[in-house]
Amino acid sequence: MTSLPELFALDTLITDDERDFRQAAREFADRQLRPHIAEWYESGAIPAREIAREFGKVGMLGMHLQGYGCAGATATAYGLVCHEIEAADAGLRSLMSVQGSLAMYAIYAYGSEEQKQQWLPAMARGEKLGCFGLTEPDFGSNPAGMRTRARRDGDDWILSGSKMWITNGTISDVAVVWARTEEGIRGFLVPQGTKGFMAWEMKHKLSMRASVTAELSFDDVRLPADALLPESKGLKSPLGCLTEARFGIIFGAMGAARECLDTAISYSQSREVFDKPLAGYQLTQAKLADCALEYGKGMLLALHLGRLKDAGRITSEQVSTGKLNNVREALQIARTCRTILGANGITLEYPVMRHASNLETVLTYEGTSEIHQLVVGQALTGENAFR
Repeated sequence: MTSLPELFALDTLITDDERDFRQAAREFADRQLRPHIAEWYESGAIPAREIAREFGKVGMLGMHLQGYGCAGATATAYGLVCHEIEAADAGLRSLMSVQGSLAMYAIYAYGSEEQKQQWLPAMARGEKLGCFGLTEPDFGSNPAGMRTRARRDGDDWILSGSKMWITNGTISDVAVVWARTEEGIRGFLVPQGTKGFMAWEMKHKLSMRASVTAELSFDDVRLPADALLPESKGLKSPLGCLTEARFGIIFGAMGAARECLDTAISYSQSREVFDKPLAGYQLTQAKLADCALEYGKGMLLALHLGRLKDAGRITSEQVSTGKLNNVREALQIARTCRTILGANGITLEYPVMRHASNLETVLTYEGTSEIHQLVVGQALTGENAFR
């Protein structure tokens, strides 16, 4: 029998170092995550700080950044790590990528040297956690409409507003918060415990249950002048962070798809229906073949975009293309694999329904499918159809 990577000769497209990063992530997921993920998902609670420290020990937090205790890996290696962690669970990949590609990247790209030294080494070790406050209750797809504001008061800033659907929000040591100012949209670092800053965990989720999601509130929070990320200038700054995080999703979603497909193949080989294995029926093989094709095409696209990113030539439109395709196809793969497992597919004994549920969220966070369709459409036509 041929494995999924062998079918597309995927290993011929990655370096030995990238293969080592992937293997380390796979072993980490097998050792630290998979034995507990069903319990965490069912309870809707994870030991996030402990997991973050374990991520830090193996160098996965901010691993694509240079210096400050970060691994300085290639973008492709980072993508492959996202692939392996989301194969365990998308909520756990979100913990890792919000820390590294949103909070840490914002400080890395737009912060002062003092801010970088203060936060990045400890965040790379998983000793300090960060969150990324952009989305608001009434402004998700249109972040330019944000109502959160920061005004000057002498040398200080006064921050007021709220943010919603914030991963890691209640467990973070620092929140990267985006607010409207007289100078345009700017980023601020708000340490946990600052007077007027409150965070509540959002409960009753039916997806991404192995992830901490929060609402943040800022009631005239007074911040010193050095809380401002000095290089953050306009909406392009938080959108630049989102492009970093979306890149990881391109690989991550295919990790969830791979786990579903591997599970369905194994199940079909052992499950007997009408006195022969389910895998021996044409309809089953057709489903598996179609899913394998979409997985392989998604991985080839991911690796191609990884090489473009490593060469410094990737565009935000290309990232949108990757996220749009790979999440959409991963969700369809998960749904199809669920049908192969029948009733067993809805239990936590198997990962398929959990992945399908998570992918419903991945489909709409960090840019909905419709937003990415319009990004691609604008790139093709030159016409802005957002309004």
